[in-house]
Amino acid sequence: MKNWIPAPVSRYGASFVGMTLFMLQGCVGGNKTAWEYMPDMANSPAIKSQKMVASLPHHRGMLMPPDGTVPRGYEPYPYKEDPEGAAKFLINPLPKTEEVVLAGEKAYNTYCIVCHGAKGLGDGPVVPPFPKPPSFHSEKVQNWTDGRIFHVITVGQNLMPSYAAQIEPQTRWAIIRYLRVLQLAQNPSPEDRDAYREMKEARKKKKDK
Repeated sequence: MKNWIPAPVSRYGASFVGMTLFMLQGCVGGNKTAWEYMPDMANSPAIKSQKMVASLPHHRGMLMPPDGTVPRGYEPYPYKEDPEGAAKFLINPLPKTEEVVLAGEKAYNTYCIVCHGAKGLGDGPVVPPFPKPPSFHSEKVQNWTDGRIFHVITVGQNLMPSYAAQIEPQTRWAIIRYLRVLQLAQNPSPEDRDAYREMKEARKKKKDK
């Protein structure tokens, strides 16, 4: 009589019963798990950033980065305290093309126009009550190199804060290309006027065709 159950059925039945008991183990005692297969997944050994940890410096989980390290993808600015060095050694890497100027115009109208105005005269919509910034057409600013202007955008000057976090380096250089166009528009040389007339005539002929 003890062999009346076929062997395959006996094996499958035992497996089913065993699996059922294993799953039911988790239901014993309400919400309390009777057994955890990987307890570290539920209770991570990682230290929380604001957690008090007596064995660590300053007794906190959030540590300062080691001296001399920089974030990945970050490029340190070497002229932070040296505007003259920036004026002398920084060269605008972008070409004087229409594409670059238009990109600079877009960024200027986003970040700069509110203070410096549409033509760079320092008459933006926030002036007043904020103090009027210097005009880009003053002799002082016109004599600045592209590197000097890049330095001001990067670290700020007087009431103007740094825009390094808002504007990427390539975009800063494009803005400077656009500033040069604004300066030429207000103080064109005879050669610039002639070139502008030729450009208008060429565009008109192209349009008429």
